[in-house]
Amino acid sequence: MPSLLLSRPDLDFLLHDWLQVEKLTARPRFAAHDRDTFAAVLDLAHDVATEHFAPHRKISDSREPEFDGERVHLPDEVGAALRVLADTGMIGATMDEAVGGMQLPHTVAQACFLWLHAANVGTAAYPFLSVANANLLLAHGSPEQIDTWVRPIVEGRFMGTMCLSEPQAGSSLSDVTTRAEPQPDGTYRLTGTKMWISGGDHELSENIVHLVLARVPGSPPGVKGISLFVVPRFLVAPDGSIGERNDVVLAGLNHKMGYRGTVNTLLNFGEGRHTPGGRAGAVGYLVGEQNRGLAQMFHMMNEARVGVGAGATALGYAGYLHALDYARSRPQGRPVAAKDPAAPQVPIIAHADVKRMLLASKSYVEGALALVLYCARLLDEEQTADDPADRERAHLLLEMLTPVAKSWPAQWCLAANDLAIQVHGGYGYTREYDVEQLYRDNRLNAIHEGTHGIQAIDLLGRKAVMQGGAGLALLAETIAATTGRAARADGLAAEFAGALDAAVARIVAVTATLWAVGDLEVTLANASVYLEAVGHVVVGWLWLEQLLAVGDRTDDLAQGKRAAARFFLRHELPRTGPWLDLLASADRTTVEMRDAWF
Repeated sequence: MPSLLLSRPDLDFLLHDWLQVEKLTARPRFAAHDRDTFAAVLDLAHDVATEHFAPHRKISDSREPEFDGERVHLPDEVGAALRVLADTGMIGATMDEAVGGMQLPHTVAQACFLWLHAANVGTAAYPFLSVANANLLLAHGSPEQIDTWVRPIVEGRFMGTMCLSEPQAGSSLSDVTTRAEPQPDGTYRLTGTKMWISGGDHELSENIVHLVLARVPGSPPGVKGISLFVVPRFLVAPDGSIGERNDVVLAGLNHKMGYRGTVNTLLNFGEGRHTPGGRAGAVGYLVGEQNRGLAQMFHMMNEARVGVGAGATALGYAGYLHALDYARSRPQGRPVAAKDPAAPQVPIIAHADVKRMLLASKSYVEGALALVLYCARLLDEEQTADDPADRERAHLLLEMLTPVAKSWPAQWCLAANDLAIQVHGGYGYTREYDVEQLYRDNRLNAIHEGTHGIQAIDLLGRKAVMQGGAGLALLAETIAATTGRAARADGLAAEFAGALDAAVARIVAVTATLWAVGDLEVTLANASVYLEAVGHVVVGWLWLEQLLAVGDRTDDLAQGKRAAARFFLRHELPRTGPWLDLLASADRTTVEMRDAWF
């Protein structure tokens, strides 16, 4: 039976017919691979997701992590699934062979991890964070730090976290107060509290590698004075063996509406419950240069932002497939023109409004899937393209698309989950059906790794105007290359091209209008609307790309792509008109609103 997690035919179409990932094997880094190895690792990811992650999705949702005052307890199935994953070698899928990795393209690895997110996002969060942690250390850590911390993560023996937020600071990282005191031996002693730390305490691995933002005394105020430290749960001896417990203590668990299988923690560093070396203070190791911590952490955060978008996509896709399966098998009602009440009922997929909901969902989830895989392809270009100019172009375009790749799937694939519940009717919001949990899990992704508002300010306030607007210009140029090809085609592609060209021109003009206001508060007041408009245009562009990629094919997959592309053109892209009208007006309603008026 077809999977209810993801569509392998859709993945194959996007990877091979559209993104042509097999061409990457001509590059030295990927020379050991071919289409067969890509297929094999995708098969493996499907099997691990289906056989080891999906079966305990409801178990880990209903049996949340428990803290007995000494240790955190999780269902046994979580650890068992993670051990299976570690044995496959996929934790190091994109990493160098020198550290135990497989040197797969990011595009293929992203497709593999999508299976895990769709099957059980709560369990998938542990390797997701660990991989991002290891990649940061590979980019910024010393050879000793890579040997000590990265290799065990690749092997699945250690897991990793990112420790940014604090109770008093939230997303405002300039207000971080965790303190790191330098020691004569070159280490640091950290004291402070970190909040919302996923995977912060558990018994799933031999050790937990925390990456912690903190301030060294005398550092500049604000974000310029933040440094990054490795702070392990257990210290590690020179021979790699586990040493004494570090002064990192679980202060409590947070219980979220979704991702319930992921331990989410409040951690105290340096409170003195444990005394490594005979005294209080969590032992930490500086990563790279002092006061460069936030820039280094953005390496992990940007990877995590695209990863959150990928997780949102996978959850939305699974919800869509569950709704599609239900609609095909649930008989109810008769065609609106039927006159005989004794005639047999029809499956609800025969009703136009149900098809509308399924088409909307299809346009969201398949559009989002194209977006996150395209971003992964850009990362492969950035890291391995032969021409330095191509690498720089890929880097700039990925910078521009990162807030969109995080937020658009988190918003619109959640809408697909909402529609999946609606297609199920009364059954949809009962716990016996998977779509209820998929919705709850996905609701968190609008907040994970920076809210919509934060991503919107990043897009309009920084990315759209960086390098004199080079990022926005490159995005417009890239879309124009697609519309130019489409304009020479007949019918739907040409119609789509014209609508996209008009929308892109409006975005460029509205961006200039907003920055000409001369009041930053007004410019950014409706940044979330800007993010939605840009996101819809980007996904519309990627739907046009898919439409061109199917060519003259007439099989069901191709016909489905055409129908979803037409739906997005006719039903979704027009939404951008009123959004851009509002932005062009530089509306001050939210700026002028006062607290007392609420």
